[in-house]
Amino acid sequence: MMRKTHVKGRKFTLAFMGEVDDELVPELEERLARAARRTSVFPLRLHQGGRFGHRALWVGAAGGLEEMRLLAERSDAAARRAGVAMEEHRRYQAHLTIARAREAGDLRPYVEALAAFEGTPWQVADLALVRSNLPVSGVAGEQPRYEVVGSWPLGDAG
Repeated sequence: MMRKTHVKGRKFTLAFMGEVDDELVPELEERLARAARRTSVFPLRLHQGGRFGHRALWVGAAGGLEEMRLLAERSDAAARRAGVAMEEHRRYQAHLTIARAREAGDLRPYVEALAAFEGTPWQVADLALVRSNLPVSGVAGEQPRYEVVGSWPLGDAG
């Protein structure tokens, strides 16, 4: 059985930072603000989708993908320059995880349905630093909670 991800938990992760020491956050925020100022507002829409293995479904994006890739690279560079230990750099692939299953299953019907999916366009106008608060209760199905630490308007949005 597929379980939808909570709407509040859906976000495009531009640069995954893992654990960030509190003393690095001020410089990280300053560098992310600079990355946002250097990036113009851009159009985006949800577009098609696929699966990760046999337990997760994702939806992709279309529109200003080059701008989004650039913002992802700038976010990654901002974190590295602020002293955050980052994973090996790889080419950015925009996606939202929309559903997960506890056990592997046949996701082909879902993937086929996502092939024709086209969302409504919107303007990406800000960059946010988000903290993931992972579940600690052990309750089945509990979702992570996300907290916006900081948010900055993109160049021509502020």
